[in-house]
Amino acid sequence: MRAQETPNSSELVSYAPFTLFPTPVPKAVFLQALAVQTHYNTLVDRISQDSEFLQEALASTIEVDDFTARLFRIHQQILKEGRSQSIVLGLNRSDFMLDQKDGQAASLKQIEINTIAASFGGLSSQTPDLHRLVLKVAGRLEESRRILNNNPAAGLAGGIAKAWELYGSERAVIMFLVEENQRNIFDHRYVENELWKRNIRTIRRRFEDVSKTGTLDDNKNLFVDGQEVAVVYFRNGYMPQNYMSEQSWDTRLLMERSRAVKCPDISTHLAGTKKVQQVLARPGVLERFFPGQPQVVEQIRATFAGLYTLDMGPEGDTTVEMALAEPDKFVLKPQREGGGNNIYGSEICQVLEGMKDSTERMAYILMDKIHPRPVQNYLLRQDAPLKVSNCLSELGVFGAYVRQGKEMVMNECVGHLLRTKSSEHSDGGVAAGVAVLDNPLLI
Repeated sequence: MRAQETPNSSELVSYAPFTLFPTPVPKAVFLQALAVQTHYNTLVDRISQDSEFLQEALASTIEVDDFTARLFRIHQQILKEGRSQSIVLGLNRSDFMLDQKDGQAASLKQIEINTIAASFGGLSSQTPDLHRLVLKVAGRLEESRRILNNNPAAGLAGGIAKAWELYGSERAVIMFLVEENQRNIFDHRYVENELWKRNIRTIRRRFEDVSKTGTLDDNKNLFVDGQEVAVVYFRNGYMPQNYMSEQSWDTRLLMERSRAVKCPDISTHLAGTKKVQQVLARPGVLERFFPGQPQVVEQIRATFAGLYTLDMGPEGDTTVEMALAEPDKFVLKPQREGGGNNIYGSEICQVLEGMKDSTERMAYILMDKIHPRPVQNYLLRQDAPLKVSNCLSELGVFGAYVRQGKEMVMNECVGHLLRTKSSEHSDGGVAAGVAVLDNPLLI
């Protein structure tokens, strides 16, 4: 397959694992997730503009977590120098699970919000046709008609295109900032192709490439290989290992200083940290961002699971005691993205016992464990045996927003993603080889 070709849905199984059949999801809960996404877009955007809040929320974390601290120093440098671009582009994904513990009614609970490199918008645009075909072959025609249309690739590209348009230079390109070895490249390609359909040129560059050929002119326009960059779309830069040298950090600062629209900019990146998520769950904090909007506050707060600080002091000590007493009720989360980082069960005790009296614990938060109801399905992976598994699913909802100055010019929910894994796995996504792509079948 040539580099610019995009696989169709019949070829998708060769590149991404998926479930044999779509997974039943209650319609009311699915619609709730879609409805709250635009509020989450607004929330992230308002947090990114509130430097005082970010300083307060992340104060303890940046003492002990070097990666977050380095990001925060870039944030402070940009505030000191002044932002060069008034256009803000956010492409988010809120991840939810259906909590059904103790025989209670199902309730939607947020796991996290991803504000950088939110993935699978491209591949999830292809899974509806794939499952429609499977259901037709299986003689389940009525179910095949109930598979929802879903095209996050077009929606995410629409947000990028709007930012490009507002930037105001038809010659300027969209730069995908990517890793050296990009395992998830086809997910990118679907979004790229949607931009090419709009006659918007895209290029793919690594930190190293931008370090070598990236420059700013007197107006802080960013040029890479002599091409003006309108939008930097980060599909890299969310893990410490992405910054392989001091040059990588210098390159991030160069891009943040530039007039290019960053997706995300550094403050939006920080708004998606686990610590900010935990602080938002404290009484009265959401009201700071939605004054006089109690209904919006309630819609968002209803999706929060229990979130607890591990800062030094009596409150953090109580959290430690609670986790050590009943570790199976919780998840211990570091300030990391990319999947496979969370800590569960007896391992929580091992980790916390080693740092319960140390400031090292401030790099983590504790969250209530969500208990979805398992369903049976087949997880299809290349060269893996076909067998029925007890499965758990996670619903992601994509949001896209664009703000210019104080005006929000776009704020939309642009699609969804369902990922399903065997219940024997506590953590890990599709990229980690644990979960597979899926579709919701509304019931």
